[in-house]
Amino acid sequence: MNIRRLIPTAALAGSVTLGLVALSACSPSDASDGAGGAAEKSGDKLAVVASFYPMQYLAEEIGGSHVDVSTLTKPGVEPHELELGTRQAAQLGEADYILYLKGIQPAVDEAITAAGVPNTVDAASLTTLEKHGSEVGHDHGDEHGEEHGGEEHAEEDHAHEGEAGTDPHIWLDPVKYAEVAKGVGASLERADPDNAAAYRKNTTDLVERLTTLDSAFAQGLAGTSTKTFITTHSAFGYLAERYGLTQESIAGLSPESDPSPARIKELRSIAAREKVGTVFFETLVSDKTAKTVAADSGLKTDVLDPVEGITEKSKGADYVEVMKSNLAALEKALGAK
Repeated sequence: MNIRRLIPTAALAGSVTLGLVALSACSPSDASDGAGGAAEKSGDKLAVVASFYPMQYLAEEIGGSHVDVSTLTKPGVEPHELELGTRQAAQLGEADYILYLKGIQPAVDEAITAAGVPNTVDAASLTTLEKHGSEVGHDHGDEHGEEHGGEEHAEEDHAHEGEAGTDPHIWLDPVKYAEVAKGVGASLERADPDNAAAYRKNTTDLVERLTTLDSAFAQGLAGTSTKTFITTHSAFGYLAERYGLTQESIAGLSPESDPSPARIKELRSIAAREKVGTVFFETLVSDKTAKTVAADSGLKTDVLDPVEGITEKSKGADYVEVMKSNLAALEKALGAK
């Protein structure tokens, strides 16, 4: 049975000097579920640190009862803007295994490099990254909106992209997320070979759920009256490409970027031409800009969640549930038949 808990950063002090997965050398002790309280990890569990929720979800689902998972990005914190404190940096050094996604959180990328934990996995290396939304504007198929936006926004967005200007939001495509899941499963098998069979089974189960989710999106979005949607920032490039949609973002890859007056005017024209009826905003970012754009164009607003964190405002308890809510929102906004 998969566990859902966060371990405190003080745990596993004995594993720091080893810097390797040597669980059998640890003395068994009872772990505490109390948030932020002092506790020790059971000797047969792998201490995993995940950078933010999509990585946490993979670690928990694949690791199951053989891992204790903590996350650097607490619920409700916008991961793009995360700055690490001293305690979080120490937490990295105490980990047996680190799972992160390079290109989303610059501060985390630097701290993980400094931590030097041998079993460190970059999810971006487990699939192929692509360019989406490298400038504010159009994302669809092989078109990357090069005709839209200005140099100022392009430079602003680049700070939030992965290597070579690529889009790091791979988890919003269930197919790519499944590819990453397979890689994570294989890496956990190598890190903790005694529990390899369990990791392998959990990986297979998760990939099956993600495949089912992919089928639901493909079927649900196949017959919509429009293929264009407007959202706060360019998080949904992979999803749009996977299901034949066109993403038009108010900002670029950075959720905090401010659109220019020219972009607002352009979105008004796009909405009229493509029969767009809804502007989507996110749960972890202010909805002010989205509502302003919607009011300016006479459009409705709704939530399209990039699933960067789960809070009480999330329309679902985990990744799959929130993605199903996203599908329902897209079907409604795009006029699914």
